[in-house]
Amino acid sequence: MKPGKFGNSIVYSFTDERHIAPLVVLRIAFGAIMFISTIRFIMKGWVVDFYVNPKFHFTFYGFDWVKPFNETGMYLVFAVMAIAALGIMFGFFYRISSLAFFISFFYIELLDKTYYLNHYYFVTLISFLLLFVPANRYFSFDVRRNPSLNATHVPGWMINIFKLQLFIVYFFAGISKINYDWLIEAMPLKIWLPANQHLPVIGYWLGQTWVAYFFSWFGLVYDLSIGFLLLDHRTRKIAYITVIIFHVLTALLFKIGMFPYIMICVTIIFFSENFQLNLIRKIKALFRMNGSEVVSSHPERLISQRPWITVLLVSYFTLQLLVPFRYLLYPGKLFWTEEGYRFSWRVMLMEKGGTAFFYVEDVKTGRKFEAFNPGLLTSLQEKMMTTQPDMILQYAHFLDAEYRKKGMTDPIVTVQSYVTLNGAGSRLFIDSTVDLSAQKESFLPKSWILSPDKKIVKP
Repeated sequence: MKPGKFGNSIVYSFTDERHIAPLVVLRIAFGAIMFISTIRFIMKGWVVDFYVNPKFHFTFYGFDWVKPFNETGMYLVFAVMAIAALGIMFGFFYRISSLAFFISFFYIELLDKTYYLNHYYFVTLISFLLLFVPANRYFSFDVRRNPSLNATHVPGWMINIFKLQLFIVYFFAGISKINYDWLIEAMPLKIWLPANQHLPVIGYWLGQTWVAYFFSWFGLVYDLSIGFLLLDHRTRKIAYITVIIFHVLTALLFKIGMFPYIMICVTIIFFSENFQLNLIRKIKALFRMNGSEVVSSHPERLISQRPWITVLLVSYFTLQLLVPFRYLLYPGKLFWTEEGYRFSWRVMLMEKGGTAFFYVEDVKTGRKFEAFNPGLLTSLQEKMMTTQPDMILQYAHFLDAEYRKKGMTDPIVTVQSYVTLNGAGSRLFIDSTVDLSAQKESFLPKSWILSPDKKIVKP
């Protein structure tokens, strides 16, 4: 290979003109699955349970100003999101629909990190990237309204940014599995799989220890290799079949919502232009849609016309590559402290549970008592809070504010917290001598998180 040939091929793959069909299929698949997901969320009553009923929400750091609307307002937000998803799917006022979906979904995600899931983060990123591509320029209602919008080709980068995003998701999910608990102890699968022994046919095998090890190592190899296999046309079909089997199996064994189906739908972007065109033709035939393909091309040359997009996307993917490694800036064990854990594609890597008893002391009177949580937090909020230090700190600040409203001038808030990780014994989690109400949230390490091996000697 001549020097620079590989680099030139990468540049070419991002700048040469490609048929728009992969973007169109992605638009249809993503819009459809998002519409189904939104309706499912509404029908399960989660709008009220997650955003209306709770008296307190665990907002993300720096986003305390993001607040939920009342019940009518929240249902309106979800209605807008559902309509926007349909708009994306059909390519109907696509730009407006894409922006409306991104804003509404991002807003909902920011309301409470109790409900943070990797696939919510993934959906936010895909909807963000859709803002930069003209996925409505072919086989859409926008083209029917205005035929001059029709374009059969776009620069390769408009398709490849989605491939790159998916590659990052899979590859970093694989890197995160390179740890002692996952590979040597087969944790947490050794705990989770036996819980499915009631399933017919495969139930018996799920109770076998060797099966947990097999799933652990297979998951590692799958995540690290699947992106490469999907990129290679020689292995793409078998790789996609593996994607389907893998995600259907995880959907069967674990309660992880729509994530498996989202990945199955979006991963289709890796297929060739001819494959995507055949899909579009089948959709046309299914719905008896007439009309031949317009041969004329109006390629979107956004790299030369709008260089700021290039800068933005380079910055975006640089962050995507760096953020998963930010945990290296923190001391302690990642799974224990969870500092730098979110937004890093660490999927189903640990079984963690805990208890937290908050105590409030009135400095003026010296009276100390336990602050009872019922009615203040939902069961899910309390469950998630007990194992995540930043949420424990937020709740301590909330209690501080609540008791100040009741007339207490200078409350001290402490917590007696115990956590168990991947089947290990319960250990003291937070330094119970620290007044959490006096601790400030920041990106700095939290010194009051105890080491799982540290013993606290009480005075």
